[in-house]
Amino acid sequence: MKSFFKFTLATILGVIISGLLLLVILLIIFSSAASKDVPDVKENTILVAKFNGQITDRAGNDPFAALMSGTLPGEDVMGLDQVLKDIRKAKTDDNIAGIFLRLDVVPAGMATVEEIRDALIDFRESGKFIYAHGDLFSQKAYYLATAADSIFMTPEGEIPFRGLRSEVTFLKNAAEKLGIDMQVIRHGAFKGAVEPFMRENLSDENREQIEGYVGSTWDQMVRGISEARNIPAETLQNYADNFILAYDGKATELGMIDGELYYDEILSLMKEKTGTDEKDDLRAISLKKYSDVPGTKGKGLSSDKIAVVYAMGSVVTGDAGEGSIGSDRIAKAIRQARRDDKVKAIVFRVNSGGGSALASEVIWREVQLAAEAKPVVASLGDVAASGGYYIVCAADTIIASENTITGSIGVFGLIPNIQELMNDKLGITTDVVKTNRLADMGSVFRPLSPEERNLIQYMVDNVYKTFVEHVSEGRGMTYEAVDAIGQGRVWSGEDALEIGLIDMFGGLDKSIEIAAEMAGLEAYRVTSLPKLEDPLTMIMKQLSGDVASKFVQKELGPDFRYYKTIREFREMEGVQARMLYDIRIH
Repeated sequence: MKSFFKFTLATILGVIISGLLLLVILLIIFSSAASKDVPDVKENTILVAKFNGQITDRAGNDPFAALMSGTLPGEDVMGLDQVLKDIRKAKTDDNIAGIFLRLDVVPAGMATVEEIRDALIDFRESGKFIYAHGDLFSQKAYYLATAADSIFMTPEGEIPFRGLRSEVTFLKNAAEKLGIDMQVIRHGAFKGAVEPFMRENLSDENREQIEGYVGSTWDQMVRGISEARNIPAETLQNYADNFILAYDGKATELGMIDGELYYDEILSLMKEKTGTDEKDDLRAISLKKYSDVPGTKGKGLSSDKIAVVYAMGSVVTGDAGEGSIGSDRIAKAIRQARRDDKVKAIVFRVNSGGGSALASEVIWREVQLAAEAKPVVASLGDVAASGGYYIVCAADTIIASENTITGSIGVFGLIPNIQELMNDKLGITTDVVKTNRLADMGSVFRPLSPEERNLIQYMVDNVYKTFVEHVSEGRGMTYEAVDAIGQGRVWSGEDALEIGLIDMFGGLDKSIEIAAEMAGLEAYRVTSLPKLEDPLTMIMKQLSGDVASKFVQKELGPDFRYYKTIREFREMEGVQARMLYDIRIH
């Protein structure tokens, strides 16, 4: 009895202490939010932009994001929507003299980099300066830097300009050694998503499509650099083929940069540019802090709205939160925008390699209904492929970057057979009792029978047929034409325009402008959907379990994406319309 009271008292005390700690955390967060001062931007202030953290289409309200990321607060996740808004705001802000790009590695997709670069080029039309400086420019960072008036690099710095690559990891042999047979049923000669489980290397079809979109992305980069730096494209290709800039220290002589300066020297240059005395500090504000500075009402006062619906991550069934495209949550947001009489047009911003075919169908239906009621513009981010394209194909207009990865019109089913692993390697056996002959179809403890494989193949083929019909109807193409460019093939945005999968090039800002034109709007407000959860709700979710994932992310760093891929694989249900491998162009 004495032990019982001791443990009971300890439990009660633990609950009280946990409650007090939660209260303290809440007080700190809310007092910090309440006491947040609006930055005072004085004349001749320089906007400092560092893109060294993750950039998503929009950043959430996660109060633990900085704590768990292992980076400085505010540098872990940036929202592209806010970045573009702040660059536009700075263009017309009389107190902003120019932008200083402090660059090294930019961990963002190529389409995202392209949108930021376009915004910086537009900023220069104001007559204000942009200087870029770095110690080591990654290829993405250098491409972004070419939006600047002048590029400077630390002496002995590097620009590893060598071209792009895309690597695919194959798991077939590893699965065989473990005694796992990955049973694949697919439709599409180019459905490379399942190749890692079927082959030891790239098929000719998969190699062809990867060469296509990687080559298109590289050509776009070379063209942009050539125009910005006035260097012939052939010369740039020679630099890359011979890895010249990595070792000869002639970046200035070759025209890639405008000079070699140490950090203190670039600061002195900007002091001279802004008329600041050398002994005084530069007036500067970070992009993060500048987001708190109110902007002007650029589009006037109006009750008319354009709703931007953000869909990022894998397409899954249910009500998954920010970072996943939960069919219920996204369908509800589109439905809300459709029914709101003040919303005159919808921009559907998608960044996804796909996922559940069923979840994609649910979202597609809401996009179709919305397009019947008001203009719907699909804005494609870094990737909008397979299920990511499925959910946008009913839009009136589809806009993407030249570097967007899209298409992948194909589907597959994947059922692991772990019988050998369980029986022969671990000595574990299973038995089954069933009411009907096919009740255990799809069991992971035995191989599929020929009949079962044929049934699943029929299901996969049927989903593919529906997918192609939706694209055919939405894009005004024949079934045969869509099937010819489908078969699971992945396309770059540049190629997608030629074959009719998209309508024009542009980013999020361009998509909003087109939506306004289609709705006949001159004055309007932009609203974002689905609504982000308030910090208190986020805290409760973190404490209820998501915080564990955050700790894993902190420990794994950039390798967290592999853990995330494995977790998504475990959660797959039904026929999939997705790119199973993660495309990262280096």
